[in-house]
Amino acid sequence: MPQLSFNIAHTENNARAGKITTDHGEILTPIFMPVGTVGSVKAITQQQLNNDIKAQIILGNTYHLYLRPGLDVLESAGGLHKFNGWQKPILTDSGGYQVFSLAANRKITEEGVLFQSHIDGSKHLFTPEKVMDIQRSIGADIIMAFDECPPYPSHYDYAQKSMHLTHRWLQRCINRLAETPDKYGYSQNLFPIVQGGTYKDLRKASCEFISNVNAAGNAIGGLSVGEPIEMMYEFTAYCCEYLPKQKPRYLMGVGTPWDILEGISQGIDMFDCVMPTRNGRNGMLFTTQGVINIKNKKWANDFSVIDEGLNNEASNYYSKAYLRHLFAANEILGLQLASLQNLSFYLWLVGEARKQILQNNFTSWKNEILPIIKQRL
Repeated sequence: MPQLSFNIAHTENNARAGKITTDHGEILTPIFMPVGTVGSVKAITQQQLNNDIKAQIILGNTYHLYLRPGLDVLESAGGLHKFNGWQKPILTDSGGYQVFSLAANRKITEEGVLFQSHIDGSKHLFTPEKVMDIQRSIGADIIMAFDECPPYPSHYDYAQKSMHLTHRWLQRCINRLAETPDKYGYSQNLFPIVQGGTYKDLRKASCEFISNVNAAGNAIGGLSVGEPIEMMYEFTAYCCEYLPKQKPRYLMGVGTPWDILEGISQGIDMFDCVMPTRNGRNGMLFTTQGVINIKNKKWANDFSVIDEGLNNEASNYYSKAYLRHLFAANEILGLQLASLQNLSFYLWLVGEARKQILQNNFTSWKNEILPIIKQRL
């Protein structure tokens, strides 16, 4: 089946406003993708994702979905779209990052990665071929190549060996996909992942290797793993210099709202991060006026709405005082409303960024809004 397509409507310096077209619909870029690790964006219904948050694509995770509910259930359902009721595009992470985070319980070889389940301790082997088969069964529109994510800091020799391993695994991913048909009657598109640690010559080599594969899109991995923020920005910009301009670029696992605006300014089209939901569940709200710790006593008698700058079920209906009360009383609704607020803000932010790029006003708007949304209220 044909690959997804990507069209750039307008650019302002390096920032791009584009459109990705998949068999499950269009994605207007730049875009933020809510993370639904186990087929569910935590505390949020698919109806809220669609109607309130205006999400255009969500993530699932190969490692977690493979362990639970398992491929038998997903295949019987007809894939993740039918299983969780989300009818728009889905991207699946290959599980490489989860395996990276299981450092104490995994062994990396040329063949793949042997790891222990965090659920029951059972042993499993992920090879590039198996990861492609799993992602076929999950049924995502965009599937990620299996990679090794080196930690920060890594010695040069380790980062170089890791990069070459990622490239060899990528070739095996490509070969496996060529041997197997798309499942469920729609196209599944591979995005390779750039690695190379924090070494410019390795990053350049990885970008060039991956560009030559001519995949539907490309991802930048191995950043936001503990390196200084300035270094992340520097390497993101550097990779964008060498990745094809006519293909979507995905910066994996990033980040704060200001990280996202910086990434957009460098030429990134796609972002994901657990931060809006995770921080929301801990009482940290991102709003159009700034950052709020809703657990603070100062909000106890503040009856203004959560965020007058947003138009959704949570932001314009409930007060800050009520939301603080829900957290103090340990009510589940508090976690839901905070997550709804944060995801709505993230989707509003990338939507606004797109508008400003189309109007040739992105840079000045970014400089104007950054100090507002970063301030602690």
